[in-house]
Amino acid sequence: MTVSRVPLEQKPPRMESLARLPLFFALDGKRALVAGGNAPAAWKAELLSAAGAQVDVYAETPGDELLTLAALPPRGPVVLHRRAWQERDLEGAAIAIGACDDEHDAARFSSAARAMGVPVNVIDKPDFCDFAFGSIVNRSPLVIGISTDGAAPVFAQAMRAKLEAMIPQGFARWADAARRWRDPLKSSGLSFAARRRFWQIFTGHAVNNPNQDPQQSDFNSLLAATQAEGEIVERGCVTLVGAGPGDPELLTLRAVRAMQSADVILFDDLVSPQVLDFARREAKKMLVGKAGHGPACKQSDINALMVALAKNGKRVVRLKGGDPMIFGRASEEIDACREADIAVEVVPGITAAQGAAARLGISLTHRESARRLQYVTGHGADGNLPDNIDWKSLADPTVTTIVYMPKKTLAALVTNAIAAGLAPATPSLAISQATRPDQSVIADAIANLPARLDAEKPSGPVLVMIGSVAAGYQLQRSAVTIRNQA
Repeated sequence: MTVSRVPLEQKPPRMESLARLPLFFALDGKRALVAGGNAPAAWKAELLSAAGAQVDVYAETPGDELLTLAALPPRGPVVLHRRAWQERDLEGAAIAIGACDDEHDAARFSSAARAMGVPVNVIDKPDFCDFAFGSIVNRSPLVIGISTDGAAPVFAQAMRAKLEAMIPQGFARWADAARRWRDPLKSSGLSFAARRRFWQIFTGHAVNNPNQDPQQSDFNSLLAATQAEGEIVERGCVTLVGAGPGDPELLTLRAVRAMQSADVILFDDLVSPQVLDFARREAKKMLVGKAGHGPACKQSDINALMVALAKNGKRVVRLKGGDPMIFGRASEEIDACREADIAVEVVPGITAAQGAAARLGISLTHRESARRLQYVTGHGADGNLPDNIDWKSLADPTVTTIVYMPKKTLAALVTNAIAAGLAPATPSLAISQATRPDQSVIADAIANLPARLDAEKPSGPVLVMIGSVAAGYQLQRSAVTIRNQA
């Protein structure tokens, strides 16, 4: 018997402890002070100038780097004062950086800045700092700062290198275009919802054309695309998103963009908490749980809630484990949206069979032994084994069969399949929590698998793989055992 459950809003978790609060100083035209003449002081002065600050550097003997910087600053002027800093120099400064030789000088500089109410950083002396500099990825006006609170600078540099490789240089042009187009968009007459939709279309276009130089024609075409959606934007929309089998790194970029633009996210029990971390923090998150053989929201209630939210102008993401189009009741939800004249789209995800096979290093098809791949549901709408399964297809020795949600019905399924000709010794695997850290695997002949599954009672969602390709896992385990014994 299925126990009914109502949609339940999930409050976002409290922000976890931060080593430092990431902030971005607006320094354009403001005065910044740098005390010291060495190379680190020159680098900090260059950063301040690049941010538009008017930089006063106090150094009795400025190094070559500072002399070169003062002659050709990146943005704001850099003025050298060939003397030691004095307390009155801090008056009117928005920020102060000190390159101090010892703890005494650092304490004196820090105390003087704080007495003047000036945020202070003493290079390489965190005990005297109000703020820290992190590694920077510069696609200005898109700027990313990375900090490890001094614990692992090399790790921060590695993250910066990875982000530099991921983010095209051309994004700087698109970010600048966004700044230029913000005022024209506000005066376009579009509603707030439509303007937000414009920026979503803009982002998708920028991601797909990162090296294109944005032109006025791009703004015009994006504006026209937004206006063409008309009332659909005001009514909201629904996006069915595949969350994958559990590992958040298997999310697609399109899935992440959908979650980060959502007003409301309706998610299932099978969606891992780590996947929800990618969602827009301000989005309302509601559990509309549909876990196999457990308490479940009625599908009709989910459909009604989804449509009602979209009619109120919300951008709704229906987040499903695996792929929405594989045993995810996607067709029922798509039909509900279309009947209500609500715009609906689908973002596919990696289904559990693909994720499990990849994690185990098993190809679901093999040109010599597996000619066909089939997905079979282990239970119907009533929770029992469906009575319209093609048993002969399960008995085919050249097919790989993946059975979804078979915990309660596997024994009956195996009995019927063997009666139809499936060899009792056919290799099989029961995989629970596919792709997650606690993934587990039971490997045995198909005739023995139901008893093993019943005895070991693995937690979480389970899928069963039947066919000759499943023997590959046993061979891998044997090879590992031999290597370990050697």
